[in-house]
Amino acid sequence: MNFRTLDLNLLRVFDAVMSEGSLTRAAEVLAITQPAASHALKRLHEAVGEGLFVRNAFGMTPTPKAQALWPQVRSALTALQLALAPGEFDPQTQAVNFRLAMTDATAAMLAPALVAVIEHEQALCNLRVIPLTTADPQRLIQQGDVDLALGHFPDTVTALLAAGRDAMLRHARLYDTRYVCVMRRGHPLAERPLTLDAYCQAHHLLASTTGRPQGYVDQALTALGRQRRVVMSVNQFFTAGQVVTQSDLLTVLPLAFLPATGHAHGLEVRELPFDMGPLQVSMLWHMRRDAEPAHRWLRERVQRAAGVQP
Repeated sequence: MNFRTLDLNLLRVFDAVMSEGSLTRAAEVLAITQPAASHALKRLHEAVGEGLFVRNAFGMTPTPKAQALWPQVRSALTALQLALAPGEFDPQTQAVNFRLAMTDATAAMLAPALVAVIEHEQALCNLRVIPLTTADPQRLIQQGDVDLALGHFPDTVTALLAAGRDAMLRHARLYDTRYVCVMRRGHPLAERPLTLDAYCQAHHLLASTTGRPQGYVDQALTALGRQRRVVMSVNQFFTAGQVVTQSDLLTVLPLAFLPATGHAHGLEVRELPFDMGPLQVSMLWHMRRDAEPAHRWLRERVQRAAGVQP
């Protein structure tokens, strides 16, 4: 590709198609006709020397080449836009849609405070909460499916810290909590200290938003040469609380999430008889969004909702 003769408008079309996943929606965002957008993509394909999208029944699927190019193109376009028209985000006049991926418990904790901020500032933004069903949301963020992912991502955060400035994602801590053992009021184990033997001999419920048959607790027990019997696995913390209050199953939940079960009044909390370490809830976003005024506004409000001073 000869960069000196490349029409940079083609990159704006490429960015829009990547963001929207549809040629039609990209044309609408750019205020051009669909044939014009299609012609621009054709010219870009010729300049790059290979196709960047494959049509499907649902829109446009980017090729590996397109996925590799997009972060750099998006970052460059954002930097150029900010340099030419930095401006500030006015939440009362600019309507923006944000997509946030989080579990039901995280949403229950943060959503009320976020709504209060939006109402208080009379912001025109709209928040769409998407269920978080993965322990590693990097793909969701990189593909532009969500603007922010909020949750406990120890492996992802460790990888980002190791990558340093080369990481494509950014992260910020929201709050810390710890895992505790939860059982119903009147449970036979609630009247005495919870030992490791008693814990392993009991029957358990696993709250797993990812659907995995084993969780962090099972990893910790395996390291000790122990195991437990998981009778049931559910994908919501609210459901976990409901089941535990009506059975003799034990479950392990983040302490800060107990109110989100809706059954905190009917639950007993015991410290685990083994070390699980602290649990950090973070938010992740893509570097291409880092300097955008609207996205900065969103991140600051999320931090405020979590009790963090931005």
